[in-house]
Amino acid sequence: MRYPLAIAALGMVPVLALVSAAPARAQSAAPGPGRDMVQAKCFQCHTDTMFRDGRQDRRAWEAAIYRMVGRGGLWTSDEIKTMADYLGAEFGPDAKPAAAKP
Repeated sequence: MRYPLAIAALGMVPVLALVSAAPARAQSAAPGPGRDMVQAKCFQCHTDTMFRDGRQDRRAWEAAIYRMVGRGGLWTSDEIKTMADYLGAEFGPDAKPAAAKP
């Protein structure tokens, strides 16, 4: 029974690396629950490019997050709202490009 444990341990290394290696764009945004939640829950599978290039409004981000629930994401409706609010504000169509933010 050690074999499945070894696979699980090996499988966790990349996930932990992605979570701890937060992208520069997300780190430059104001600290808060939305940014922290996106880093913890989304960067396990996605890179920061998806968010920087997305440029979607809040509703579109919320729809994208709900699609991830359909693929196995486990988030509450409050977490989804928090993440969608953050993504819409920081990565929406009217948000300044990453290089223009201080």
